Amino acid sequence: MSTEITLKKDRKPALSGVVAAHKKITEIVGATPLLPLPHGESILWCKCESEQPMRAFKLRGAWHRLSDLPKEARSAGVVAFSSGNHAQGVAWAAQRLGMPALIVMPKDTPQVKLEGTAALGAEIVLYDRMTESREEIAGRIAAERGATLVPSFDDPWVIEGQGSAGLEALEQMAALGMEGPDLVIMPCGGGGLAAGLALALPDAQIVVAEPEGWDDMTRSLQLGEIVPVGANPPPTTCDAIQTLKVAPLTFDVLKAAGATGVAVSEEETFAAMRRAKQDLGVTIEPGGAVALAALLSGKVKAGARTLVLLSGGNVDPQLFDRVMAG
Repeated sequence: MSTEITLKKDRKPALSGVVAAHKKITEIVGATPLLPLPHGESILWCKCESEQPMRAFKLRGAWHRLSDLPKEARSAGVVAFSSGNHAQGVAWAAQRLGMPALIVMPKDTPQVKLEGTAALGAEIVLYDRMTESREEIAGRIAAERGATLVPSFDDPWVIEGQGSAGLEALEQMAALGMEGPDLVIMPCGGGGLAAGLALALPDAQIVVAEPEGWDDMTRSLQLGEIVPVGANPPPTTCDAIQTLKVAPLTFDVLKAAGATGVAVSEEETFAAMRRAKQDLGVTIEPGGAVALAALLSGKVKAGARTLVLLSGGNVDPQLFDRVMAG
């Protein structure tokens, strides 16, 4: 994209941007596996974004955003806010581009994600997700440094970058002699991945999956307007998709696509994590397993060609061992 487009902050995400992001991402990382998983009389096609270099899909949006920055903007660096996977995606992209990165992260972020972000060279500032605003903290720091602020989902480049997973899956299905998916289901926090996939795969039914009590996108789509997570939401191990309120940018794309949503329990999520490990050999974090949980639990009926996103695998080892033990 040109600098003129890059500096146009209020532009909307579009399929053309997803195509551009897909081309850029194929030049730096290989395709993640697309694995079949039998489910009753259906086959679920599992897109294993947990196998990315930093073990989550988030590098897609981060790379599309940062690589489109003008060279004069790169020296001031980048600031982002994230519970861990977007943090590592931004840190990974910034490191490859030689940019300094600072990430605002919740104090309750799993240690494996804090360590992964630091290992990629990023500076970390901690905050309390229930009493402080990560957006305000990150915005203030970015303004003080003259750095570029990269939100985790409320950004057209980030949305388009995440959507590249859909075009990649489409190519993989075509290579297997299949048509594209008729149903796509994915984990949803702020909706960046979901909105990107809706743009990439306009002919498919879009379903977002969220943890119980944190299903604000599901309820927003039901009501036709954005509503936040309710008061005193329950604790959840799905740290990657704990978003208190979605953004108009993602909500509008999903509403236009006729997307629906579903909420799953911790027990259903853990069962999906076990199934992914036992039958696919992949390690999935709770937030990355909720879409598979929605299908395995029967809350969502599989289509003829179901694409399910296993979005991340950055899970605390002790938690994973407990989940595997049942």
